[in-house]
Amino acid sequence: MSLGEFELIESFFWRRPGQGPRRAVVGNGDDCAVIAPAPGMQLAVSTDTMVEGRHFLSTVDPARLGHKALAVNLSDLAACGAQPLAFTLALTLPRVDEAWLSALARGLLDLADEHECELIGGDTTAGPLSIGMTVMGEVPPGQALLRSGAQPGDDLWVSGHPGEARLALEAFRGTLHPGLSGEAFEATRLAMEAPDPRVALGLGLRGVATAAIDISDGLLGDLGHILRRSRVGATVVLDALPVSPWLAGRAVVEQQDCILAGGDDYELLFTAPVAQRPAVAALADSLGLLLSRIGRIEADPGLRVRVTGLDEGHAGPLVPNRWVSFDHFRG
Repeated sequence: MSLGEFELIESFFWRRPGQGPRRAVVGNGDDCAVIAPAPGMQLAVSTDTMVEGRHFLSTVDPARLGHKALAVNLSDLAACGAQPLAFTLALTLPRVDEAWLSALARGLLDLADEHECELIGGDTTAGPLSIGMTVMGEVPPGQALLRSGAQPGDDLWVSGHPGEARLALEAFRGTLHPGLSGEAFEATRLAMEAPDPRVALGLGLRGVATAAIDISDGLLGDLGHILRRSRVGATVVLDALPVSPWLAGRAVVEQQDCILAGGDDYELLFTAPVAQRPAVAALADSLGLLLSRIGRIEADPGLRVRVTGLDEGHAGPLVPNRWVSFDHFRG
């Protein structure tokens, strides 16, 4: 006999003693959870939904899917500089597959434990496979990183190696010529299916960065959100982009397409004053994380792309901005 809704929750998503943090005053099991941020802290809240065939392939390992479902939400908290606190889960299932659910829950809750983020409630229902989450974090008053704080003269930085997830997606689609080696495919597939949310980086950027966003829909597209909210412009320099070892041997056009418009990276794109360069370098060293300066914020509106010229006074030629970010309703 298959599990019913409440048996399913209790079997796979109910916290057992010793299974991670107890952050909620009232957790799973009531009509509402009750949470209490630390005294004097503000609550940061974000919601995301993943739909099979749109956000993930049907063949993905369920443990990785559970990891990613939470990771993309923790990435939003990271971009805000918030410490993860708790989350809710809304799970729509076409059928009850206990082995699949067990693996999904393992991937999900292992990452939750890593970041001390407690599952405090949610909902399950029947239908096409989708995973919806609302995640909550806490941040000191006035220290949240926003999209609206970039200032002319700020440096533009990005973490990690954007573009790997897109390279893996194109490998799955069979569009790469030449294709990827086994090692390259597995490495980029891991980046696509189990991204590492940059929570520690977000916390470290409090008081350093002036604006931040996570890269979910493409670097240039997400940068556009910062520019609009901050009412500034920017120049991005192509030869300053961090190129993944798995992209390095591929055509330059392919590298640029993956890095600038690939999406699904969940790296942080942020701005910071020039005076903060030593602090950013120290943060990169302490985290063992590549942080690359790729451009600058300017007073003139609009987004410009140059081949070279990271530092003012050495401007290289402009190139047309042909890169388009992902849009859920435009494909």
